[in-house]
Amino acid sequence: MLDLSVRHSHGDFTLEADLTLGSGLTAIFGASGSGKTTLINIVAGLIRPVAGHVRFNGQVWSDASTFVPPHRRRIGYVFQEGRLFPHLTVMQNLRYAERLLRRADRREELGRIAELLGISDLLSRRPSHLSGGEKQRVALGRALMASPKLLLMDEPLSALDNALKVQILPYIERIRDEFGVPILYVSHSVEEVARLATAVVTLEAGTARAVGRPDEALATVGRASGELPAGNFIEAEITVPHTEDGLTEALSQAGPILLRHAPLAVGTRVRIFVPVSDIVVATEPAGGLSALNRLAGHIVKFEERNGGSVTLTVDCSGLFMVVEVTRRSCRELSLVPGKPVHLFFKTVAIASEGLFRQSVSSLAK
Repeated sequence: MLDLSVRHSHGDFTLEADLTLGSGLTAIFGASGSGKTTLINIVAGLIRPVAGHVRFNGQVWSDASTFVPPHRRRIGYVFQEGRLFPHLTVMQNLRYAERLLRRADRREELGRIAELLGISDLLSRRPSHLSGGEKQRVALGRALMASPKLLLMDEPLSALDNALKVQILPYIERIRDEFGVPILYVSHSVEEVARLATAVVTLEAGTARAVGRPDEALATVGRASGELPAGNFIEAEITVPHTEDGLTEALSQAGPILLRHAPLAVGTRVRIFVPVSDIVVATEPAGGLSALNRLAGHIVKFEERNGGSVTLTVDCSGLFMVVEVTRRSCRELSLVPGKPVHLFFKTVAIASEGLFRQSVSSLAK
């Protein structure tokens, strides 16, 4: 359990946070300059806050009279760039993380870490002969080889293109699910938060705004900022693989959802992120469309926005979906509260980086 209540000022910027964080992966979400990196650097001991305390599992790491240095906190830290030692091989980089540990504190084996992250064939290489994705996987391995009590990740995928992100996300999922180490994950990507987070802390102008599930926390941010939510979160359970079509079917509260094929067992719970911009509204069941996902519901909220658009909240059998349409579409389709509508979105609109996978027993409460 991480308990921190801190205030820190640097120039004109002030960070204030009063948080209690538990197990799983907690995403630290916010815009650039909101204080995300400052917050985790305080946790890491790279910054001593002006006031307040940081405690982990009852041990004081920082307060008015105590300050435990970073190397004594047993924290693994993964940065935006791999920051590997260029003169060392992959194996030597991984082993380096053990140097400050007593033998009794070493609980990880290099072979297990290398297999988990798919880097067993890279151990003899130097960083100059690795791709960007391989460097980040080695950086993850080095952090785990430190047998950390807490793992910090500061936008570890921000320097990678989408293809490499998709490759690395499953490894971060495995770390989240198999290592039992609490993770603080800094990001400004809604898709990454949707797929990885079990809880979210949102930061706005240096102040922690919310702690909760991604759908709850990000909705809070949207209401506070007046901005349209980036997308909708749908809880579902894998029911049928359609391998011949390259699809996987999941059952949600509002009905079946078709995903791109994913190697997930029947019964696996998933949290699906569907961008607002990819949803089409119709007043009748439509034919001749390539969009495979179709949900029926009725409008329960109608809100005009600046710029000529309208935000609709649609109740689909208890699943509330937010969509955006133009004022002209509203007028031509006579969209008003209470009107039945159909929502359409393509399977390809559900990005794999926005699909949170969890077992039935670990479904986020």
